[in-house]
Amino acid sequence: MNAVAALKGHDLGSRVVAYGESDAILYALCVGAGPDRLPLVYERDLHVLPTFGLGLGLWAVEEAGGLGAYDRLKSLHAAQQLTVHAPLPRSGKLEMRAHVANVWDKGSAATVDIAVECEQFTAVYAIHLPGSGGWGGERAPSTPRVDLESASFREEFHIPANLPALYRLTGDLHPVHIDPEVSSGYGFERPTLHGLCTLGIAARTVAEAAGAQPWELRELRARFAAPVLPDNTLEVRAQASDGEVDFDARIGATGVLSGGHARF
Repeated sequence: MNAVAALKGHDLGSRVVAYGESDAILYALCVGAGPDRLPLVYERDLHVLPTFGLGLGLWAVEEAGGLGAYDRLKSLHAAQQLTVHAPLPRSGKLEMRAHVANVWDKGSAATVDIAVECEQFTAVYAIHLPGSGGWGGERAPSTPRVDLESASFREEFHIPANLPALYRLTGDLHPVHIDPEVSSGYGFERPTLHGLCTLGIAARTVAEAAGAQPWELRELRARFAAPVLPDNTLEVRAQASDGEVDFDARIGATGVLSGGHARF
C-alpha cells in the first residue's frame, strides 16, 4: 500500500498545550485586532478568539510529518475546518488528542486530513502532498462554490511586511514563512504569510457581516487557494444570512481563500 494511504486512522497521540493571556492577545493583534478592540487585546475583559486554538493544534501536523511517509518540507496547508464546542479560557492548559482522519488521492498529489480534538474544539488540518497520490484511492468530496462578486460586505486589510515574522511567535514555525531559501524551494518569490493568519483575519472580519462578535464563532471552514505575500492588501468579501456567512479573500484578482463558510 502507498505509504501515505496507510496513514489513515493512525493515532497521533495526545498533548497538553498551555498558553497565557499574552499569547491570546498577541494572536489577536496578528490577525488585525486594533487597540480599540479591548475585549481582544486587554486582559481586563479578555475574550480569546476561537481561531487561536488552530495554532495550538499544530503539534499534530508535525507529528504526522514525523512519521516519515512524506517530506514535510514539501507539504502545504490546503484547507482548514474548525468546530467550536466551548469558549477558550483566557489562559490555561488544553488536553488534545489527534489522529489521521482521512487520506485522499488527488492523482498527482494526496491530501491528509489531521483531526485534533479537545473539550473546546475540533480542528481538521488538510495537508497537501505533491507527488504522493496516484494509488487509486478515494478523492475528497468537492466544496460547493458560492459566487461573491456581488457580495455587499467587503473589507480591506493591509498585510504588513513584518507580519509573517510576528505571527511565527504564536507557534506556527514552518520555515517557508521566514526563510527565503525555503520559500524559494516552494517556488515563492519570498516568504509567505501563514494560511492560518490569513484565515484568522478573515474570520475576525466576517463576524461584522453576521452582526456578531468574532469570539462568537461556532464553525469555520475555508481552502487556501494561493499564497499571500506580505506588503499587499487583502480584500475579504462576505454575504450573511441568519448567522451563516459565506466568504472568500483575494489580493487583487487572485483568490487566496476560497469556499469560506462561518457560523456565529
